Amino acid sequence: MAVFTVTGEVDPFLHVSLNRGERIYCESDAMVMMEAALDLKGKMTGGILGSLMRRLANGESFFQQHIEASRGDGDCLLSPVLPGAMQLVDVGPRQYLLNDGAFVAAESGVDMQVQMQNIASALFAQSGGFFLMKTAGTGKLAVSGFGSMFELDVMPGKEVIIDNSHVVCWDSSLHYEISVTTGGGGGGMLGNLVNSATSGEGVVLRFSGQGKVFICSRNRDAFLEWMRKEMAGQRSNR
Repeated sequence: MAVFTVTGEVDPFLHVSLNRGERIYCESDAMVMMEAALDLKGKMTGGILGSLMRRLANGESFFQQHIEASRGDGDCLLSPVLPGAMQLVDVGPRQYLLNDGAFVAAESGVDMQVQMQNIASALFAQSGGFFLMKTAGTGKLAVSGFGSMFELDVMPGKEVIIDNSHVVCWDSSLHYEISVTTGGGGGGMLGNLVNSATSGEGVVLRFSGQGKVFICSRNRDAFLEWMRKEMAGQRSNR
């Protein structure tokens, strides 16, 4: 069994130790370093259709990196695209749904499948539109979030509301609804949109049931918007 270790406190690496014959797969460009006993190949995991569906669901690359210890034991270092924390989750006892850009790497026994959302969720979600990534099988899965990561336990009878841009992944057994308001009033769609605009909140996810949700401290879309404004301001001041 491959050994996954998150190493480093700030923008950590994912350190993976493989015994001969073991293999993992990871997002494109995740590999930073690997020992010479390992082989790296770009593959369409799940064939053309599976790769296309993942591309639509989570914006992942069409080709993923497959790393195999084909000539002996070996180690590799992986890194996600965005700066921030990584979390290791055990797939098998639980299955998980992943938000956009959360996937980093997984053991070969973990399968990344595509699950359809209902129309209402698809229209308002940033998490894949009509499609979401869902795990199957067993093994280790590494996910990343922008900024720090927090593990939240949702308990029965205690609904939790989380900004969609801060959700990394969640237990598939949880019930979730997508909304554009954090209020409990009955103002209808227009009232919800007004409340969303005036409160500064966008799309939120309402979780209920029992299970885990992993959330990150930073909002990727808000950061990118801030960067665009800063760059536009610098150009206008020249």
